[in-house]
Amino acid sequence: MNKKTRIITLSALFSALCLITLYIASIWPTGLYGLVAFASLFVAAAVIETGAKQGVYVFIVCSVLGFLLLPDKSAAILYILFFGYYPVVKNLIERIKSKAVQWIFKLMVFNAALTVIWVFLKELLMGFSERLSGVWIIYVLGNVVFVLFDYGYSNVLLLYVNMVSRRIRG
Repeated sequence: MNKKTRIITLSALFSALCLITLYIASIWPTGLYGLVAFASLFVAAAVIETGAKQGVYVFIVCSVLGFLLLPDKSAAILYILFFGYYPVVKNLIERIKSKAVQWIFKLMVFNAALTVIWVFLKELLMGFSERLSGVWIIYVLGNVVFVLFDYGYSNVLLLYVNMVSRRIRG
């Protein structure tokens, strides 16, 4: 198989698996966040196997088709607003040598996404924020959860590279 065919085939496969996962997330609301985060692993796999450019294409395809096809748009919205593009951004940020600078950029991206989510989905989060006495608690807890998420995500990607990627590459 030549290189172009391999790239197109893998991108299509990762897009299909991502859409299937997003569909399951949209019909199984208790697993929404976990499944949308899992769906983003297929974008990460595209980045690892075919490059950041193809990862962006997989993100765009899954975003558009997810928004058009999913019965419940919550999964598509979460995917579009953070989880879908984060693997590409993470890949670019982790090329920086300084870990401290990496974390600054990662937290900036997360907080920008959280702000966009807050502005557009304020009604969904309003009851939660009123019980916690303010928006700042959402940001503090969100950043803590994000750091844990990123750490776990990096470990899952390392596992993918060591166990799956080797088999894909032959």
